[in-house]
Amino acid sequence: MTDDAVEHARVDQGYTGQRAANAAAKHGIALEVVKLPEAKRGFVLLPRRWVVERSFAWATRFRRLVKNYERYAETLAELHVVAFACLMMRQVIASAAVS
Repeated sequence: MTDDAVEHARVDQGYTGQRAANAAAKHGIALEVVKLPEAKRGFVLLPRRWVVERSFAWATRFRRLVKNYERYAETLAELHVVAFACLMMRQVIASAAVS
């Protein structure tokens, strides 16, 4: 196992219960269940959930990640690293151009 293992995970209400807690504890992951407010009216932004959804949306810009071409999971994980490195480089270049 590498040093960059997951230690904390924010999950939605589908992961409440003992089964999810036991599975997370088995791997040393602390679960934080993000719940809807009690008196919900209209659209309510849940804390930090948008970060994951935004990241998945960015990944869909790379066709190779959208289609299931890869035979090995390791190859797919490495392609995700390359895709997000490209996205980060674009942001660095854009912020350098502004300043």
